[in-house]
Amino acid sequence: MRQDSIAVHSNTGSGDSVKAAPTARHELTPKEVLSWLPPDATPAQQDSAIQRHIKISEIHWSQRPDTLHMPGHPKGKSIYDISLPQYYRESFFSENPYFHPEISGGRQGVAGDPVPYTVAGDNLITALLLGCFVLTVVAVARLKDFIVRQTRNFFRVQHGNTTEFTETSSELWVQFFLVVQTCLLGSLFYFLYTCMDAHDAFLFEQPVIIGIFAAIFLAYFLLKFVLYGSVGWVFFDEKKNEQWGKSFLFLVSFQGLLMFPLVLLLVYFDISIESALIYVIAVVILVKLLAFYRTYIIFFRKNGAYLKIILYLCALEIVPLLALWGILGLTSQYLKVNF
Repeated sequence: MRQDSIAVHSNTGSGDSVKAAPTARHELTPKEVLSWLPPDATPAQQDSAIQRHIKISEIHWSQRPDTLHMPGHPKGKSIYDISLPQYYRESFFSENPYFHPEISGGRQGVAGDPVPYTVAGDNLITALLLGCFVLTVVAVARLKDFIVRQTRNFFRVQHGNTTEFTETSSELWVQFFLVVQTCLLGSLFYFLYTCMDAHDAFLFEQPVIIGIFAAIFLAYFLLKFVLYGSVGWVFFDEKKNEQWGKSFLFLVSFQGLLMFPLVLLLVYFDISIESALIYVIAVVILVKLLAFYRTYIIFFRKNGAYLKIILYLCALEIVPLLALWGILGLTSQYLKVNF
């Protein structure tokens, strides 16, 4: 049985001798210690010899300043400094297990082209269109009878003894939301119209641009309603003004319903902007013709004053529409980046 010892002895019978352990004057290495043992020393004896002659000393790290920074710039700060603010010590990739800035890992894979911006992939536009779709479905489901009744009354000549149908509060609220939807769809169309040249040349993000255009459309319809009320209060009686107010609200809601499929086709099916513009012009002309007919039925049917109706429509229909187009053009020019 071999003993676990590092005792060095000589075998006189065989004549083989083993070197004695010299006195170390420098820091020993494991190789030097193992060279003192016989060739057939067990791993336990080797471990015992290393533990006896090699003592682990305290590590003294270098206190010299770090010079591995760019000349002329101060040295970088350590992330272990507790005086640093939180945003300096933590970054977006701090919790990532692959984030090791001290290791040069190189690039994973091959760099590709960035994905270009598409209107169909914009989450904001998708959410707005989804909201408009839900509002349209709810309006048609709940106000189907009201829409049929309003359509019949729109083309019917009302006499003095004709019974007036009054809207409920829910019907008025739904029509108001349909007007807001018309403003949103108009702003989306004009935004897409301006984005055909440069979608990333605006000063603000897409939600702000769409909101500004929607506010312009809403101000346009409110101004028209105020102008209609002011002119009607001067020249016509209260009953005719009420009839025209209901008809105007119905026309604006109807215009929004006609614009909805166009915006869907423009966003998700990439139809040409020229075809979309032709459709919008056709919708505007149709709405103006219906307004011309309704104005004639309510205000000028008994008078027969064609000059007055032409002046009325030019002052309250054509001029505000041209002003709206000019204001939208100026606003888009101010919101674009001028290189």
